Amino acid sequence: MSPTGKALVHFFFAQRSTSKVPGVTDLGLKPRQVKKVAIVGGGLMGSGIATAFVLNNIPVVLKELNENFLQQGLNRIKGNIDNRAKRGGLSKEKHSKALSLINGTLDYKDFKDVDLVIEAVIESIPLKQQIFVDLEKYCPSHCILATNTSTIDLNLVAEKIHSKDRVIGAHFFSPAHVMALLEIVRFEKTSAQVIVDLLNIAKIIKKVPIVARNCTGFAANRMFFPYTHSAHMLVDLGVDVYRIDKAITAFGMPMGPFRLADLVGYEVSLSVAEQFVKAYPDRTYRSKLTQLLIQDNRLGEKNKRGFYLYDAKRRAIPDPELNKIVNESRRLANIMPHGKPLEISDKEIVERLFFPVVNEACRLLDEEIAVKASDLDITHVLGFGFPAYRGGILFWADTVGAAYICGKLMEWSKTQGSFYKPCAFLEERARKGLPLESVINAGSRL
Repeated sequence: MSPTGKALVHFFFAQRSTSKVPGVTDLGLKPRQVKKVAIVGGGLMGSGIATAFVLNNIPVVLKELNENFLQQGLNRIKGNIDNRAKRGGLSKEKHSKALSLINGTLDYKDFKDVDLVIEAVIESIPLKQQIFVDLEKYCPSHCILATNTSTIDLNLVAEKIHSKDRVIGAHFFSPAHVMALLEIVRFEKTSAQVIVDLLNIAKIIKKVPIVARNCTGFAANRMFFPYTHSAHMLVDLGVDVYRIDKAITAFGMPMGPFRLADLVGYEVSLSVAEQFVKAYPDRTYRSKLTQLLIQDNRLGEKNKRGFYLYDAKRRAIPDPELNKIVNESRRLANIMPHGKPLEISDKEIVERLFFPVVNEACRLLDEEIAVKASDLDITHVLGFGFPAYRGGILFWADTVGAAYICGKLMEWSKTQGSFYKPCAFLEERARKGLPLESVINAGSRL
């Protein structure tokens, strides 16, 4: 009956309810069998997705641009399978079986008998559009056409093809063969049958699915972007980078926002950030910090220099030289109160990073991007490492109280502007004393 016990019980049942989607799973549709899968793109994500399928006895054909890229992709898959075997997760027989299920190709003609294809190339709209034109041409008429994009509007991805009802988002989290979450994204044209099929596929490859409606960032990344933006704002307000990371890990996250940025890499972060700035200009914060790091040839773990320095064992070491970059970012931002660092407690650091996430989660519920509040809890725990013993972002928010969160956001918005402004949905729940966790959308817009 402890708060931790209640949070974990909530998390347990929330995971088991994500596959129930009103207006989709209650129509009596039966999932179609998927006997063979194709993956376009053998990078870290594509090879991870392929690994997830072959480890669960589903044959995969991997397509790449040239023989060199194809061999690299196949080697990554083999490496993933070998690592699983070394850790004792595979018998010799299963190891051999998994390796036998993967084949490579340079030609779309080898897609003639696949039931599902997942595009996993870089986040380029023209490239994805051309790939989907080719997929529609070469794949059988029943084949599900999925994209692994984490942010791009599905209307753009499917713009140049006719079979829009077969298009769906299959957003895996990296490394795809390890992370348990699969965000299934549908847009207005996606058929209910395809959603049911993908929910069943998630079960086969041992993923926890959440279904979201189409928008920039979908549910997962859209909910999470204010966390990073708020962390950068705090640095420009004078708060130490390493103190922020320390406060967030003490709260229960596996790593702080700046250690995470080093792990993910800055090129992807900047590309995704630009899309959020365009889509949600009233609630984004544009810091120069990441650009200054790149100018100083700091690329994170990629070259062992970022917010931290890294040794041969990938251990993060604070870098005193970072101060000159941080100070320049603060000079350019010029938002420190009266030119002095913001005085702030560790408790408020946590609140400044997570309350905007709660606010964005409320928008997702209000716009019916998410099916239910508990789905967003699962997304934050399995996708971003929010501590399960706190139940998830909205379960935790209810323990804090909507009124307190709304009041704090309103207070910060007076000095930092619309970035922190509470949305109407959160204000209403706070005013009426209603919990956030109880929200379940009927599914009419899904």
